[in-house]
Amino acid sequence: MSPSLSHSRRQFLALPAVAGAVAVLPGGLLAALARETPALPDLSDWTRVRAQFALDPAYAHFASFFIASHPAPVRDAIEAYRRSIDQNPFLVIEQGLFEDEAHNVPLKVQTTIAAYLGGEPDQVCLTRSTTESLALVYHGLPLKAGDEVLTTVHDHYSHHESIRLACQRSGASMRKITLFEDSAKASTDQLVERLLQGVKPTTRVVGLTWVHSSTGIRLPIRQLAAALKARHPDVLLVVDGVHGIGAADETIATIGADYFCAGCHKWMFAPRGTAIVWAKAENWARLQPTVPTFSEWESYNAWAENRVPKTPGNAARMCPGGFHAFEHQWAMAAAFQMHQQMGRQRVAARISGLNDQLKKNLAQNRRIRIHTPMTSDLSAGLVAFEVDGMKTEDVVKRLLGQKIIASSSPYAISYPRLAPSLVNTPEEVDRAARAVHELAG
Repeated sequence: MSPSLSHSRRQFLALPAVAGAVAVLPGGLLAALARETPALPDLSDWTRVRAQFALDPAYAHFASFFIASHPAPVRDAIEAYRRSIDQNPFLVIEQGLFEDEAHNVPLKVQTTIAAYLGGEPDQVCLTRSTTESLALVYHGLPLKAGDEVLTTVHDHYSHHESIRLACQRSGASMRKITLFEDSAKASTDQLVERLLQGVKPTTRVVGLTWVHSSTGIRLPIRQLAAALKARHPDVLLVVDGVHGIGAADETIATIGADYFCAGCHKWMFAPRGTAIVWAKAENWARLQPTVPTFSEWESYNAWAENRVPKTPGNAARMCPGGFHAFEHQWAMAAAFQMHQQMGRQRVAARISGLNDQLKKNLAQNRRIRIHTPMTSDLSAGLVAFEVDGMKTEDVVKRLLGQKIIASSSPYAISYPRLAPSLVNTPEEVDRAARAVHELAG
């Protein structure tokens, strides 16, 4: 946001200037919150990390990827913002959203997120879910009749529906291909070959999911993106990255995606109802917004002057406006700071190690079929499996009876899933594996 447009902040929602705002919030909102929010705790070992979560200790939690339990640093940040908004709702929102850039809270959040992604703050759009992020991108693309969006049969409902609805509106077409017959036996070469074979002259966009919640396979997005761009440089790549971010060691800003969409209330432990879209400036400029923004001042000035915006589209213009649960959105920074302190490589190694332990244990039983690749290069934090002769819902139910929380994949073909994460211990992984072995007989 340009400092020259800072005068528009109060005009944006017809907010009058309020004398005494600084007196009410000495030194500004950010400084006041910094005084109230505890420093990050010691996260040097996994016992201390696990202690940050207020999870019921009576259960072994192997479905934390579904929606996060807020760790203590995130709870503290949410509470600090909530307390401030409850005490002075007008002044806090006025100062947090509509003051100069130095005091703009969303911009500070974007800066923290960008540091984790390896990108720049103006490449980050704040949203509320992976579903919303995908919809904003696909509906924003300049698709037209004769264009094709290529995706796979393996993707989630939210990805498929975002494409279908955008194609229905634009007159473009959607096509699904199969990247593998057996997820457990897939290879990088096979995945690359299948993708390239699927691209046609009419293909304008490819939609892929980084880590599939159906089988636990982690697509080699960097290699797929490189191969796609080498052969078809004008084809755009949209990635659903929700089960990769916070679980895999990857610099997302250089992974090769044109648009990276991800909820942050799963592996990142960010507040529930928070998400991002990441893209470079030239790709933001391709999109048309579908929701009015409160974050991009050229849009407001264009409205006030009864004209169209003069500048190219950008992340701020795509950010959905309106009044949100700001205490949650603004507390996103605490989760990304927590991950930065733990270390992306260290976190990924821990998650990979626990999942490798589970896969190797389950693989000892012939009555258990693992659908997730055994290699850590093509897997992350999810292990999908089958028990011979048992329905998925029965496996999940019987594990729950032993206080082990598993889940089922929400697809036409559903598998039981266990997802060892930072809230689990190696002992819990062995306990869960023993329980599955008992079910298998």
